[in-house]
Amino acid sequence: MTLFDMSGKVAVITGSTRGIGRAIAERMAEHGAKVVISSRKQDVCDTVAKEVNDRFGKGTAVAIAANISSKENLQNLVNESNRAFGKIDVLVCNAASNPYYGPLAGISDEQFRKILDNNIVANNWLTSMVVPQMIERKDGSVIIVSSIGGIKGSTILGAYAISKAADMQLARNLACEYGPHNVRVNCIAPGLIKTDFAKALWDNPENLKASTARSPLLRIGTPDEIAGAAVFLGSAAGNFMTGQTMVIDGGATIS
Repeated sequence: MTLFDMSGKVAVITGSTRGIGRAIAERMAEHGAKVVISSRKQDVCDTVAKEVNDRFGKGTAVAIAANISSKENLQNLVNESNRAFGKIDVLVCNAASNPYYGPLAGISDEQFRKILDNNIVANNWLTSMVVPQMIERKDGSVIIVSSIGGIKGSTILGAYAISKAADMQLARNLACEYGPHNVRVNCIAPGLIKTDFAKALWDNPENLKASTARSPLLRIGTPDEIAGAAVFLGSAAGNFMTGQTMVIDGGATIS
């Protein structure tokens, strides 16, 4: 047993077929957790779950597709996770949407609402569905993947940044509500990470150079460099941490 041992724990990770979500699922599995792989497409979930099982042992992962914009899909995700593994100890709200880049004056109402619904409201839905069993056991960890966009101004990511700032406040509020039951709620706020989701921000070499020029580490991050924080928050190592936002950005916000 180490502080980071997750043996016996079950973790549900949304948006876990690629990028940060997949890295979190793989590292939690490596540390002994059973993991639920979830994104919109079942076939993609099946492929990733198979790869996790091949790597860490049969029965480590199950695949349950869910679209975070659907409350019914999320309830099914919770129900099927409980059916597969009997419980949920750790919830990672990682899936998010950003259909628009540009000034806020140009965003459509539909795009704005989609960002707020998928990045804030859906996280509250899912947490509310999972937390009752955590309260019953007097133990649980909810991790919301936010962004440093939530603590900086932006001329092209305004609505997304608003949603990510709201996630930080959601974590603080829920930490206060559920803390007396020993259920912890925290955020991870990554900086620029090399994922398909953030491709528009790093795919152009000039954009990438400008984005990393003032960062102390002078480089973009990788999904695996976020995963360790999730293992910390999901394991005994993070037992006294709640309501906080862990910024992991290569120093971008301090320079």
